[in-house]
Amino acid sequence: MYTERATPGPPASPPAPAHVLARKVWAAFAFTFVLSRILVFLIMSGRMPDIHSHFRGTHLHHLNYGIFLLAAVGAVLLFRRPTGRWLSATAILYGVGLALTFDEFGMWLHLNADYWQRASFDAVVVIGSLLGLVATAPTLKQFRPRHWATATALVAVLAVFGVLLADSFRYAGHRLQPYLERVQGQPLP
Repeated sequence: MYTERATPGPPASPPAPAHVLARKVWAAFAFTFVLSRILVFLIMSGRMPDIHSHFRGTHLHHLNYGIFLLAAVGAVLLFRRPTGRWLSATAILYGVGLALTFDEFGMWLHLNADYWQRASFDAVVVIGSLLGLVATAPTLKQFRPRHWATATALVAVLAVFGVLLADSFRYAGHRLQPYLERVQGQPLP
């Protein structure tokens, strides 16, 4: 009977803690979102040459690259089970893919070409907040009464802040809408 012997080699690196990977996803997500918004604004305002990809006259939105990237990351996680640096790189690519996809969330939700939709920004805030929570919050096993008290106070403060911020966004939206409509070349919904 043949038995396979273990070959000596370097020991497998221990898996990275989930919060470390979540922080990498969160940072890549935030950086990619800000960068893509800046680039699109510069291109649409004519301050930067058009670097958008076109295929047979059709503009390829960056959400497509995000979808392909998320599919590739999913395949790598399913079939390769990366460790060490590769796992960190996969986490970063996952954050980039999420940002590219959700930056144009409103476009694929409403099936139109309005880049500056509020739905996209709201989706990015929700995804970014959830990633931030996963990256920074203690696990439920680590929660103590002081954590619950802090979380309750934080939710109350955020609710008040959200109400005040909504008014500020409405005001900013009214002020910026004519400029964004000029940049986009069509009225905003």
